[in-house]
Amino acid sequence: MASRAGPRATGTDGSDFQHRERVASHYQMSVALKSEIRKLNIVHLLIWVLIAAQVTVSQLSLVSHKIVASPYQWEYPYLLSIIPTVFCFLALPRNNISYLVISMISAGLFCVAPLIYGSMEMFPVAQQLYRHGKAYRFIFGFSAVSVMYLVIVIAVQVHAWQIYYSKKLLDQWFTGTQEKKKK
Repeated sequence: MASRAGPRATGTDGSDFQHRERVASHYQMSVALKSEIRKLNIVHLLIWVLIAAQVTVSQLSLVSHKIVASPYQWEYPYLLSIIPTVFCFLALPRNNISYLVISMISAGLFCVAPLIYGSMEMFPVAQQLYRHGKAYRFIFGFSAVSVMYLVIVIAVQVHAWQIYYSKKLLDQWFTGTQEKKKK
């Protein structure tokens, strides 16, 4: 071994690292997937805060409805989408498989389902905006349907990646437990 103050140990040229232990690939993949899921959870929290702010401002009449439009019906059930994120944050530190499965199932129910309903609910308004150029709801001067469709497009991608990475993470965790059982 080399030391800070002296020459390299005799009898080695530095290529004797092959015998050393390495971190198993499923552990490396688990760390990488957890990092990606955390990033997606943070993006989801930002989307959730924006929608919660719009609903709160509208319900409490803090500003005029001309500045911030009243929420669409799909936004209320989407507020429940915080539940899968909480379960996901609880699952990651200790590799809790049950919480991650609950997070994945509830993501479909509380995240994706309201977004699908929202895209169908807003379609006639978007069609009217496209055909006639008329908008009746606005969010800070922008057409509310355009802004909310942009939010839906981003949110669908975030939730799809969350579910995909969660599934891959579950596979990695199961790989790790199967290897432990073989030993």
